[in-house]
Amino acid sequence: MKQRTLGAAFAATATLVGCGIWGGLTGDSGPRIVTFATVPGYDATTNASFDVGIVTGGRFYFTDRNNAALQVYDAATNAFVGSIKGFSGCNVGGFLCAGKGFSNSRVGPNSISEIPGTKLLFVSDVDAVRVVDTTTSPGTIVKTISFGTTGAGAGIRADAGCFNADDKIYMVSTGGKQPFITFISAASQQIIAKVTVDGGRFDGAGGTETCRYDPATKNFFVNGSETKANPRGELQVIPANLITPFLAAPMPAGTSKKLGDLGPTVLSYPLPQCDPTGLALGPGTDIAVGCRPGKAGEPLTVLIMNRTNGAILATVNAGGGDHLQYDAATNRYYNSANRWRPSGKNDQGGGCSAKNPCTPVLSIIDAASRTVVAKLPAGNNAHTVAVDGVNKKVFMPFSSPDTPAGCANCKENKFLSAGLAVYATQ
Repeated sequence: MKQRTLGAAFAATATLVGCGIWGGLTGDSGPRIVTFATVPGYDATTNASFDVGIVTGGRFYFTDRNNAALQVYDAATNAFVGSIKGFSGCNVGGFLCAGKGFSNSRVGPNSISEIPGTKLLFVSDVDAVRVVDTTTSPGTIVKTISFGTTGAGAGIRADAGCFNADDKIYMVSTGGKQPFITFISAASQQIIAKVTVDGGRFDGAGGTETCRYDPATKNFFVNGSETKANPRGELQVIPANLITPFLAAPMPAGTSKKLGDLGPTVLSYPLPQCDPTGLALGPGTDIAVGCRPGKAGEPLTVLIMNRTNGAILATVNAGGGDHLQYDAATNRYYNSANRWRPSGKNDQGGGCSAKNPCTPVLSIIDAASRTVVAKLPAGNNAHTVAVDGVNKKVFMPFSSPDTPAGCANCKENKFLSAGLAVYATQ
């Protein structure tokens, strides 16, 4: 198989990949890793801090805190296009991506949402959303939508975002001690509502994770990391019709509503032994929830549910990841299971460490049978996944093999330097 490799540090790995040894697969067909690409400033010692990646407009974008940038690649050729600068980086008070001074709650950029019908991306950052115009290459920040938060919620990163193309509403979650959700009109690029994640059955919330908008049910779905009612997490359902009135009459600046006070149509479905992270809308009425349980001995799973009633349809032993994507072209889910262990359980509890090592994989689940198709080796802390249905690829950035500590087999699998791995889906 002919392939293009970027960077001398990855040349030996690319040769091995061409032999078809990855994941026990042989030949030049089926899911497999095909090449590595370099990332500016990343090397064999880089503790890479990144978050979400997406493929849109023929390009792969991912949020890179080390470089305080959005990195851009050509999705067809894997060639590096450029860096979009102007984000917060790793620390509000400085530029440190590991060790003393690092705060994961004060980093950016984080999530990326495309705005269909435009050349714009909404990118979450610390206490703000940056609007990126991709008309000129690689792109430029053209506006900052600041939350203007004060008190305990100030200076905290806006994390997971999603876009409602029906009503042109962008939703983004902010964690910290006082978690809240911000809704923004894509048309006016103004904040229309702020909803705190508390009130009634939502009291005790530890924050929210990934969100998705479902045009079939007209609902926002969001992973709630915990509440008093569901301490291991819940799938929260926010009907869009509760938010659309704020397009015409936005909440006054500095005001908010409680999620529990929006009305009885806001639902929550329990997620047992989950501690949810990734979320993906599957075929029909399916929705997949990625679980990353923190307790010792618990299975690493992906829950596939009916998004109309919360029924759990399948519990798939392919979890321990952060981001989860569904690809209609292959009818498969792709989970960035950076905390996978060979036992299929979180053996000792907690995250990856030298004393509790992980064996990162890209888990692939068939959406029709709701069963595992493959587990392919991934790089250290490879918790981001983006699927390109057009070019039949998956993109996963990763950290160096030794930082952060806890990857048991990264060097063995030839992930020798921090960078970007590119997989084929077929």
